[in-house]
Amino acid sequence: MELAKRSFRIFISARYKFSRNEIRRNHTKTNGLSYMHNIGKYPLVYRTIGQQLGLIASEFGDREAVVCVEEEKRITYDQLKNEADRLAAGFLNLGLSQGDRVGLWAPNVSSWPVVMFAAARAGLILVALNPAYEAPEMEYCMQKVGIKALVTSESFRNKDYYEKILEMIPELGSVEAERVHSKKLPFLSTIIIDSDKHFPGTFRLRDVSLMPSNSQVAQIENSQKDISPDSGCNIQFTSGTTGMPKAALLKHFGFVNNGIHIGDHNEIFEKKVCMQVPFFHAYGTVISVMACLAHSATIVVPSRVYNPEKSLKAIEKEECQVIYGTPTMYVDLVNKQRELKHNLKAEIAVTAGAMCPPQLFKDMKSELGLSKVKSMFGMTENTAVSFISLYDDTDEQILETVGHVQDNIEVKVIDKEGQLVPFGTPGELCVRGYFTMIGYWGDEQKTRETLGTDGWLRTGDQFVLQADGYGRVVGRLKEMIIRGGENIFPKEIENFLVTCPSVAEAYVVGVPDERLGEEMCAFVRLKTDHQDCSPQQIKDFCQGKISYFKIPRYIEIVTEFPKTVSGKIQKFKLQEEFKKKYTK
Repeated sequence: MELAKRSFRIFISARYKFSRNEIRRNHTKTNGLSYMHNIGKYPLVYRTIGQQLGLIASEFGDREAVVCVEEEKRITYDQLKNEADRLAAGFLNLGLSQGDRVGLWAPNVSSWPVVMFAAARAGLILVALNPAYEAPEMEYCMQKVGIKALVTSESFRNKDYYEKILEMIPELGSVEAERVHSKKLPFLSTIIIDSDKHFPGTFRLRDVSLMPSNSQVAQIENSQKDISPDSGCNIQFTSGTTGMPKAALLKHFGFVNNGIHIGDHNEIFEKKVCMQVPFFHAYGTVISVMACLAHSATIVVPSRVYNPEKSLKAIEKEECQVIYGTPTMYVDLVNKQRELKHNLKAEIAVTAGAMCPPQLFKDMKSELGLSKVKSMFGMTENTAVSFISLYDDTDEQILETVGHVQDNIEVKVIDKEGQLVPFGTPGELCVRGYFTMIGYWGDEQKTRETLGTDGWLRTGDQFVLQADGYGRVVGRLKEMIIRGGENIFPKEIENFLVTCPSVAEAYVVGVPDERLGEEMCAFVRLKTDHQDCSPQQIKDFCQGKISYFKIPRYIEIVTEFPKTVSGKIQKFKLQEEFKKKYTK
C-alpha cells in the first residue's frame, strides 16, 4: 500500500515539473492557422466516476475527502465510498435503475458529494439543480429530464424546500405513503429529504441508506464493471438564447479525465482546497470534486451558503493551501482580509467564471499572501475547462489570457463560413475531445446547432488563439451576462418580465459592476393602463418566481426603444443610456 502511494506521488510530482516548452512540443503545426491539438504527456484513462472513487479509496482511504466546517463534519475517502455505496444500494431498493435521473436540490452540505457518488456508483444520472431555484424553475427542470427521484435539503437561505415542493405537488401533504403520485410530474416516484424530521409523502435520506442489506451494499462494488465510462453521469442546466434552460448531458469519461488534468495544473495533490463555489455548478462537481478526488486532496467547505468571513476563518483554521472562487468572491475575500487580518497559509488561488482584473490580481497576492494566482476557462458543455494556467505561467500570461489549451483536446477558431482564421485573429472558438457533452437532453435540434457530427463543439465565444497555445476571450457571440460567476441569458429574463401584468415590453442588458463584474439592467415599457407601476413593484413581482440572482438590479422605465430600420432592438444604445445616467 505504501509503495502504491509513493509511486502515485512520484507520478503526480513529475507532472507538475512540465515546462511550457515541453507542452508546446506536443502541438500539431497548422501553417499559422488557429488550430491546435495538445496531446498531453499521459494518455486518458477509461474509467467511471465510481471506479475512480474506488481506486482512490483503496489507496488513500484514510485521507480526508470533505470537511464541512459549518456542520463540523469530516469524511475520509473510505467513509465517502462506504456511505455512497450504502445510499446507492438504497436508491436501487427504491426501484431506480441505471440511466434514471436523480435530482439534487441542495446548498453546500456534506450529503451533496455522498449523493453525487451514490448516483454514480448506482449507474444513475445526477441532475445538479441550483439551490436558488423557485418552484416554477424546478418544475420545468424536472419535466425536462424526467427526474424520477428528488433529493433535497430541509432549507436554503430563508426557503423551506418542502413548501416549494408542495407548490408543485399540493397533494403530497395529504398522503400517508412515501411514494409520489403527481399528475403534473407523473415520472416522479420518490422525494428524499436530508432532515431528522419526517415530511408527509417523503423519505428521510438516512432511512434510504438503512434500507439495503449488507449483501446488497457489497453488490454495488461488483456492479461497477457494468457501467460504461461513455454513459451519462450528470445533467447541468445551462440557459440558451431561447430563454429556456438547456440540459447538458455529460459523461463519466469527461468528468474523470478533466478532473485529473485540472488537478494537475492547479497543483492540488494531497492539499486542502477551500471551495467557496456551489457544488451544483460545474466548478463544484468537476473542477472541485473530481479534481480533488483524482489527487487525493481535501475539499474544505466553509459554509452552506457563500460567506467571505466564514471562508477566511476556514482557510485559517484548516490551513488550506489552495482557494477556489470567482473574481467576485476574491473581491470580498480581499476586503474582509483587510478588515480581519487572518493568519493565512494559502499558496494558490484559482479563479474562473470571469476575467480577473489586474488590480484584483495584485490585491489577491498581496492581501491573501499568495505565491500564485491561476485561471481557468471553459463551459458546461465541455465539462468545465478547456483552457487553464500552466505550472510556470508568468503574471502577464495569467492576466492577459484565459490560460493554455487543456491536455488531450483540440481547439480551433473559425470565421462565419467555418474556415480557420490565422493565429491572433478573432473568430468563434470550437473545441473537440473527450470532454464534450453527449448532447442536450430532449433537444436534438439544439444539440446539432452546438455539437456537430464531426465532434466539434461551437462555444459561441469570440476568441483569439495564440500560436503558443494561450487564448483570449474578446467578446461573446451569445448575449450572456456573467454576474458574479453566474451565467444569465437576457432572453430568459425578458420572457419572464413580460408576464408581469404591468409590463408591455422588456429588454435586458449587461452593465458594469465593480464587485460582480456585470449586473443586469432591464429597460421596460409599461402597458398604457399601468403607467403608475414603479421599478420596485416589478422587482416585487419577480420575488419567489425566479432565482434571486436573475432579478435585475436596475430597472429603467422607458416609453420607446432604440431600433434599427428593420425593427431590431439596439441594445448597445441601451447600455450607452445606462452609462450616461450612472457613470459619474
